[in-house]
Amino acid sequence: MILSCQGICKSFGDKVILKDASFHIEEREKAALVGSNGAGKTTLLRIIMHELSADSGSVVLAKDSRIGYLAQYQDIQGHRTIYEELLTTKQYLLDMEQRMRSIEQEMKHARGEELDRLMNAYTRLNHEFELENGYACESELTGVLKGLGFSEEDFDQPVETLSGGQKTRVALGKLLLSRPDILLLDEPTNHLDMESISWLENYLLNYSGAVFIVSHDRYFLDKVVTKVVEIEAGQVLCFPGNYSSFAEKKARLRDAQYKAYLNQQREIRHQEAVIVKLKSFNREKSIRRAESREKMLNKIQRVEKPAEIQTQMRLSLEPRTVSGNDVLTVENLAKSFPGQPLFRNVSFQIKRGERVALIGNNGTGKTTMLKILNGLLSADMGSFSLGAKVQIGYYDQEHHVLHSDKTIFQEISDAYPSLTETEIRNMLAAFLFTGDDVFQEISSLSGGERGRVSLAKLMLSEANFLILDEPTNHLDIASKEILEEALNSYTGTVLYVSHDRYFINQTATRILELTNCAVVNYIGDYDYYLEKKEELTEKYAPTLSEAQAPISEEAVSESKLTWQQQKEEQALRRKQENELKKTEKRIEELETRDKEIDETLILPDVCTNAGRCAELSREKEDIRKELEELYDKWEALA
Repeated sequence: MILSCQGICKSFGDKVILKDASFHIEEREKAALVGSNGAGKTTLLRIIMHELSADSGSVVLAKDSRIGYLAQYQDIQGHRTIYEELLTTKQYLLDMEQRMRSIEQEMKHARGEELDRLMNAYTRLNHEFELENGYACESELTGVLKGLGFSEEDFDQPVETLSGGQKTRVALGKLLLSRPDILLLDEPTNHLDMESISWLENYLLNYSGAVFIVSHDRYFLDKVVTKVVEIEAGQVLCFPGNYSSFAEKKARLRDAQYKAYLNQQREIRHQEAVIVKLKSFNREKSIRRAESREKMLNKIQRVEKPAEIQTQMRLSLEPRTVSGNDVLTVENLAKSFPGQPLFRNVSFQIKRGERVALIGNNGTGKTTMLKILNGLLSADMGSFSLGAKVQIGYYDQEHHVLHSDKTIFQEISDAYPSLTETEIRNMLAAFLFTGDDVFQEISSLSGGERGRVSLAKLMLSEANFLILDEPTNHLDIASKEILEEALNSYTGTVLYVSHDRYFINQTATRILELTNCAVVNYIGDYDYYLEKKEELTEKYAPTLSEAQAPISEEAVSESKLTWQQQKEEQALRRKQENELKKTEKRIEELETRDKEIDETLILPDVCTNAGRCAELSREKEDIRKELEELYDKWEALA
């Protein structure tokens, strides 16, 4: 055991955050800390790090163990470059190497015992340097930087010029390179693109120490953790397994708790009715029996009613009008900024009812694409058109659709003047804004709160084509699940940008990836994308050097052809894959039936029945013929 928390209690005023929280983390264990927004996850991490003091309880770290902590927000200062900042974690190796160089110089002029002493010191130092992986220090540092999404051109950038997200990535890199015995990570994937998240997953899976992670990225948690620690209503519970396993067990546990509560309430009501009835008889014997039952009832250990999740939004999306079948047609769209080409010759179509995820690494132009489609930016070349009766509802990750000088109530009432005060309050209550909360100014809200206001406006718009830029940012897991459910039942069309792979897997019917200045189409969910990514990128996305070449008319016409090819080939591939599955299933059914016939034919009451034997033999022959055809079909499909 490397970390133990026993009986941790913490309150802020009247609000109880943690109540007798106890759990432990084993050496090399990868564990998640989950709970709704405001449940106390970051508070618990800060108590473990002694940045906050608990009201009671203890935190025990194994002797001689080092702990590393990544907070959500970082403010790294100084004039060092990104590379130099990470190199500070290896200062002891630099000092060791400097000492080795110094000894080498001394040995040139030493003789006798002095030379022996220096050689022994050099051997010990060199051995220690090798054990600490000193000779691979530079490649390790470069690997971490590239894994976290920094290019070699970024290495010389001063950290003081970086954005908050970039500083968080630098801090994460420093933490990983310092290799503490236990890592505490608070939302480590927030500022990483998909490629970097995938790299971090593999890094943590192979990490020699323990890891304790706060994250709302369910796909990430499923890949990395083997234990989930949950905070709910101040209580802490531990569940073995990854996030999906936890969610399933949690649902069963909540269901069992609710049933136990209902059963006890039913029994209490029954006993109370019997007591009232006994007392109504007004006989001494009946009254004594009633009093006896009352004493028993008072001694019952009451099952607490499971806390109803009040922190969940209530979201229902429904378009006012039905659009035409062709919702969006994009032809040969191109956009670049000085020294930064984003995409070119991009063509695709979106049909009514599709839920399309637009994915790609940071800086590939996903948000720019959405802004062009919303008329907020102009393209360098190409065009796009909306279909008949298409009404766009836009969710902007930077929430520019909100007015910072307005209150939440004004934001809704000004956008929808026909709504009554009661209707506006009811709508905002569904997004967790109640009482005087509705009079908060937009400028004072957190990112998550602004996201909820934007979703409320989106819900009221009754649009039939939703364009969403990172809709799950700042949402807790429960709220993400509600949004997933709302989008899956939505009868309109959706185009969204997201880094949340679990969310994409749950909602997308198609994926468009922006890569190498081109777009690659995947007719399926995120798992299908992972399966086909390498093959289709190589086929349809040019290399970066080709992508930066001047655009010719032939390239434009070829891009149309390439897009059509992608659609047709993938549609055919999916059809073949489905046909292959059906064929395999039918072969399995017939082979099973053939074995059953063989077993039946040797039964005493069957083998002596000529008519039954003939009937089974004919069926066996029919199976043989059909199997021959199916085997040929399977071979062709496979």
